[in-house]
Amino acid sequence: MIAHRTVDVDGVTVAYRESGPADGPVLLLLHGFPTASHQFTRLMDALADAPVRLIAPDYPGFGRTTAPAGFTYTFDRLADIVEGFTDALGLDRFALYAFDFGAPVGLRLATRRPDRVTHLIVQNGNAYDEGLSDAAREFAGLRREVPGNEERVRALFTEEGTRFQYETGVADPALVSPDNWTLDVHYLGLPGRADAQADLAFDYASNFAHYPAWQAWLRTAAVPVLVVWGAGDPFFTPAGAKAYLRDAPHADVHVFEGAGHFALETHLSEIAPLIRDFLTPPAAGR
Repeated sequence: MIAHRTVDVDGVTVAYRESGPADGPVLLLLHGFPTASHQFTRLMDALADAPVRLIAPDYPGFGRTTAPAGFTYTFDRLADIVEGFTDALGLDRFALYAFDFGAPVGLRLATRRPDRVTHLIVQNGNAYDEGLSDAAREFAGLRREVPGNEERVRALFTEEGTRFQYETGVADPALVSPDNWTLDVHYLGLPGRADAQADLAFDYASNFAHYPAWQAWLRTAAVPVLVVWGAGDPFFTPAGAKAYLRDAPHADVHVFEGAGHFALETHLSEIAPLIRDFLTPPAAGR
């Protein structure tokens, strides 16, 4: 059973999905662009037999979360809201699932509150220079003041641009349900959403300066790390998955051939058991 709730965080009405036992250890699921918490619905169903409380919020500018006029859409502010969200729900300790935008948001949170994160699951969420494809480097280098760059960024918010992100690098696109990217297109079309997403796109390069701090956190926190990665991701290369071993040498790293950026879309049956085993100790009686 997945419950759909909202909570106020500094004037932002944060929508979130929740399932699992209320007293179970928490897995905080942080989504990417251009989707929202609905991307985790199938994963939450697949983990229904795990004694884990699953919580997936929508960021400001995404999904069903609503932010007041004048909200500043930067990665720092997204992290502020997610941090406030964990406070509002009383989440003192949690495992973190970081996908795409969820990596810069979640790793900001981890460095701010290093005592809170118990485990880290990374799915196509980059924290290393070598994980950036040439296309990602070029995109992150776009400057708003240069004529034509605004239009290039906003092309990603179209149906064609959104579908490209789901299907590129996938061995069998027929395995990718159109439901998620169709819903993404709906949310991207809501008033003000394209402006918010453009602001975040031009702020993406701000994440690079944080890479050393995130890597230092991995070394000092020494939390268990699971990395699952779609090899065909056009933005984040498999080298970015393997780079986690540099700072978390005991990380369990899996790169899936035939999967793209949204690896859960095609490889859920392989990834869900890895997550279940990673989070559930043998003493749980499985």
